Parts: sequence; structure tokens; C-alpha cells
Amino acid sequence: MSNTDAGPVDRPDPTHYQGRSSIGAVLSRLVWVVFGAIEVIIAVRFLLKLLGANAQAGFVQLVYSVSDVFMAPFNAIFATQHVAGARLEWSALIAILVYYLIAWGLDSLIRALTLRRLG
Repeated sequence: MSNTDAGPVDRPDPTHYQGRSSIGAVLSRLVWVVFGAIEVIIAVRFLLKLLGANAQAGFVQLVYSVSDVFMAPFNAIFATQHVAGARLEWSALIAILVYYLIAWGLDSLIRALTLRRLG
């Protein structure tokens, strides 16, 4: 007896459910890439300040100038604490959390708008 006569294979019915459209998938990935890059820049800033990096170094200046744009709404939330040349910038951690929540919200919105149920 051959295995070719084993009967029909259970496969999902493609007419019943259709996943996100390609534009939705692309937009979702774009949101995570953009917000991920913002979070990485802020995280690098946090570490540089925490470790007391030389603010006159070119790379440090670049990171601070790029991240200043994204940190502007959060700068006045908490005071920066200074300990032996290191700076603990709590507002950077808050900014990372808020940017993550914004990315998650946008991704959820994209999924809701591009997810279709047929039939």
C-alpha cells in the first residue's frame, strides 16, 4: 500500500482568512526599524553619559547632537544625577520606554487596519 492514497491533507483554507497585506507588513517593519534606531541612539547616549565619556570627542558630540532632537520632550522630567564624573540621565530611560510604546501602538494600529477577514 502506498502513501499516496492517504487521503486529503489538512491545510488552512486561504479563502477564509488573509493575513496582513504587503503594504501593512512593510509599514510595520518600517515603524520598528525607525523607532528601534531612535532607541539605540538614546541608549548609546545614556551609556556615554553614565560612563562619563569626553563630551569633546567627535563620536560623543555626534551621538549627543542626534539624540538631543529625540530627547527634547523628556529633558525636564527628571534631574540628571552626577556621581564622580558620571551622569545618570533618567529621562533617557523614560524616552526609550515612551518611544517603544509609540512603536508598539503604531504597529498595532497598522495590524488592525491591514488585517482582513474574508467570508
